[in-house]
Amino acid sequence: MDDQANAKPGLTDAELAVHPTVYAADAFKDQVMVVSGGAGGIGRAIAWLLARLGAHVVVAGRNQTKLDALAADLVSRGLRASAEVADIREPDAVDALFDRLWTAHGRIDSLINSAGGQFPQAAIDFSVKGWNTVINTNLNGTWYMMQAAARHWRDHQHPGSIVNIVVVTTHGLYGIAHSVAARAGVIGLSRAVAVEWAPLDIRVNCVAPGVIETEGWNVYSPQARAAYPRSNPMMRAGSPWDVAEACVYLAAPSGKFITGETLTVDGGGQLWGETWTTGKPKYFGGAVE
Repeated sequence: MDDQANAKPGLTDAELAVHPTVYAADAFKDQVMVVSGGAGGIGRAIAWLLARLGAHVVVAGRNQTKLDALAADLVSRGLRASAEVADIREPDAVDALFDRLWTAHGRIDSLINSAGGQFPQAAIDFSVKGWNTVINTNLNGTWYMMQAAARHWRDHQHPGSIVNIVVVTTHGLYGIAHSVAARAGVIGLSRAVAVEWAPLDIRVNCVAPGVIETEGWNVYSPQARAAYPRSNPMMRAGSPWDVAEACVYLAAPSGKFITGETLTVDGGGQLWGETWTTGKPKYFGGAVE
């Protein structure tokens, strides 16, 4: 447990392949699990952990080269994985994705929605295009994946589990208001359909990461990045592995009586302070003009 508590953020593929975990190696034996945004920092850690726990992991996204490379790396280590290119913003592409997967595998057991993205900017300066791009990916795309998965589970009378990666919306997360709006929508959706889909034996939950160090940090200023570890009382950044293990907890039998919940993985940040992705303004005691 101490090794996990001190896990280094920004784990490489080689480290993800051997990083300690509390979960049994056969926790997802013979299951098929879909990870959207699987080539990203958090999605990549999720894919590695699920595959190491016995699942056939389908990594889905838009970048064929990155997806193929990840799937090949997983397979080279004796794990089961495949890559699927799909734009989650296109409902027809999402439907076709799930049709292909059911034809190829005869089942899908879990969906982890990790795809998404945003850019730091003061909300007052958002363009219509910028707003719509983030909403369409983070909210609409997540919903299309959720609905397509649920329809296939219903039609095949198969149980399912969805875990949506969101953000912490209970305290100040400034500079990405578009993403906060989209992710708050995902949380609301998850709570609503957790009730509607319970009779179908479908569970729906969210994981809300706080400050997790991935390559995605590169879009933020050095000043903002330097302040991130101080945004929580543990005074450090988390690792993608922390998020991956939270997803496993909800998707595995350990979460069999949990639905409609949001598990926050932020080192206590939601109880502590504020996060400025664009740097803290002087008005609030910061250095940004």
